[in-house]
Amino acid sequence: MAIVGASLASSGRTAPSGGAGDRSASSTERVRRTAAILERRGYAVTPARLGELCLGGPLSEQKVLAAVAASSELESCHGLVLPAGLTGTGPAILRRAEAHQANAAGCLALAMSFVRTLVRLSPYVLSVSIAGSLASGGYLVSDDVDLNLIVEDGYRHVAYVAVNVLGMAHALRHRGKPVDTHTKRPLAPRFMTANLILERSQCFPLARQDEDMAYEFLASLPVYGIAPWREVVTANRGLCQHFPQLEDRQFETVMLARPALPRWLFPAMLDGPARALGHTAWRYMQWTRRKRPDALARVTYVRETMQPYALFGDW
Repeated sequence: MAIVGASLASSGRTAPSGGAGDRSASSTERVRRTAAILERRGYAVTPARLGELCLGGPLSEQKVLAAVAASSELESCHGLVLPAGLTGTGPAILRRAEAHQANAAGCLALAMSFVRTLVRLSPYVLSVSIAGSLASGGYLVSDDVDLNLIVEDGYRHVAYVAVNVLGMAHALRHRGKPVDTHTKRPLAPRFMTANLILERSQCFPLARQDEDMAYEFLASLPVYGIAPWREVVTANRGLCQHFPQLEDRQFETVMLARPALPRWLFPAMLDGPARALGHTAWRYMQWTRRKRPDALARVTYVRETMQPYALFGDW
């Protein structure tokens, strides 16, 4: 298992803005900051995997272990590099890793099928990446599948509605899927969901090129529209200044599906009504979570990490 991760309770801390000096920082500082990025997402990884993901470029496992030994903020426990905020969570993270090994392949096949349908019916979608626990290596059967999309200008809300309508239809076929406080919904489980939707113009340049946004690109798994994804990474040099690994990423799971519907069926004027519909649905879903503070806290945290790209500005 190369990476072990978990969508455990967030620390709730605000992500730093980052900087461009990641390559010149000491190994100890790079390892500490990388572990902090993972901590904000609620998971930890092995020393070898942390070296692969390290800010400023890969480090050997030996250098990571030396950095951990030299740091008062990190410890090596249960085969993981754990910052202070995750002390005691090692066994839970390892259990997620074991569950991922057992469940991820089947869920990835379902996710690919869903993305294929989304792409065929949504000609304005340029790129789709799988994010969240399915990409990071800590998938539980009760988790949902997060999708990051790049779409044509003027189609963010249309894409949001499309993901949710198709997601509901997909979830109705999987009503027996286990749920938790984050994925429980009235009619069917929350399964396929939009995590981040960017319009083309928002990508050139990205308003955010901090280390957390760079890691979002590094940790996600592009499965459709690899060329647009690479175009965004290449055009926003701040991302690669944090993680040079982005420049050399190779992808084994690539979908070659093509849209089956013409673009003219989706005029840009649909985005206004889609925004109103999506906002109404969004507020309803928050209302259904009103008695689940853990779920509301998680939504608040995710929205904070996605600023300024969150679709709706209120509850």
